[in-house]
Amino acid sequence: MAEVIIGVDPHKLSATIEVVDRQERLVATGRFGTDQRGYTAMRSYARTFPHRLWAVEGANGTGRPLAQRLVEDGERVVDVPAKLAARVRLFDTGHNRKTDALDAHSIAVVAVRTSGLRVVHRDGELEALRMLADRRDELSRLRVQTVNRLQRLLGELVPGTRKKDLSALQAKRMLAGVRPRDVAGRTRRRMAVEELADLVAVDAKLRAMKAELKAAVLARGSHLMDIHGVGPAGAARILADVGDVARFPTRARFASWTGTAPLDASSGQQIRHRLSRAGNRRMNHVLHIAAVVQLRNATEGRAYFDRKVAAGKTPKEALRALKRRLSDVVYRQLVADATVTQDALEGTEHEAGPGGHCGATDVSSAADLPPHIGTSDQPLPGPAHPTLPRPDPGDHPLPVPAAAPQRRRAGAVKVQRPTDERP
Repeated sequence: MAEVIIGVDPHKLSATIEVVDRQERLVATGRFGTDQRGYTAMRSYARTFPHRLWAVEGANGTGRPLAQRLVEDGERVVDVPAKLAARVRLFDTGHNRKTDALDAHSIAVVAVRTSGLRVVHRDGELEALRMLADRRDELSRLRVQTVNRLQRLLGELVPGTRKKDLSALQAKRMLAGVRPRDVAGRTRRRMAVEELADLVAVDAKLRAMKAELKAAVLARGSHLMDIHGVGPAGAARILADVGDVARFPTRARFASWTGTAPLDASSGQQIRHRLSRAGNRRMNHVLHIAAVVQLRNATEGRAYFDRKVAAGKTPKEALRALKRRLSDVVYRQLVADATVTQDALEGTEHEAGPGGHCGATDVSSAADLPPHIGTSDQPLPGPAHPTLPRPDPGDHPLPVPAAAPQRRRAGAVKVQRPTDERP
């Protein structure tokens, strides 16, 4: 029996499937629940097709739980970006009506027409790192909310005093000298004490989370924390979102994915570029924090920023240029770490993939994010170098981590360029 493609439109409580053959003919359709009974029924229904390939939309988002369950049960699963499915739905039907059946059919058609879709595989360590990074971000937002509420209460209890960066110890000292006598004042102080207790608890959780993230990052053999301004939380976020660095053939593609590459907005004889609002905004935030930390200290990043300002750039433009250079440093460190992993496994049963790194194959983790970049994204105004130069501490604009290993000679590491995913 010929191979069939099972397109899946996943939701939290249900999943709609459309089964098509390689000629895009509809073979079967169905709708199942995502509970254990529904999942078992869907697997039993799919077993009637011995040669099958599952195409799940958003295997990094809503479809992640279903994609991971299928992979753990030995199924072959590819990740279909939502944008590609939307294009196929529009062009095939002539309208943009959105139903679960149309979505599942368009997802299956994308898998038929598009070569090089990312094959999902299970990486438990990377998935755990992603969950830890998400939990740390949630705790950080909770701390900000708690501090804001405590600031409001302290502003009413002690008028005219406000700390910009309020710590739990500072808030405790301020409350120690407040003894209101009226009912409203006593209630306000009690609420401030409760908020202070919440702040102490959140700070303790953040300290424990930082130590756990640091241990997890080091366990993966990463040296991202050697970059000035990248801490355990930032390194964990980079590793969790990037997954396999071989997905990015050049530093320019990596910069476009992080949103640090300006967009080409030229028209006619007018050549100009504008700020990119696209890309992975969490990665962009990590690079922004690293840039701000470098500006606060006497680093080579600060010197690079000052040179840009002296050359006529505004502070915002200089900061964006610094973030772009930091993107190159992060990419170089990821490639160097992958090279070390490959060298450590040479001579064993592990086999390097086409990207020149261990595991750099055409598969990706369910924790990865799609690296699809628009054609208008440019690394920098003007032509870009296709490969990374050999790190030279004498003329590099940013510090190269001391623990980073030497790269191989030119041409030793090859990265397969991903194919165009447009149907």
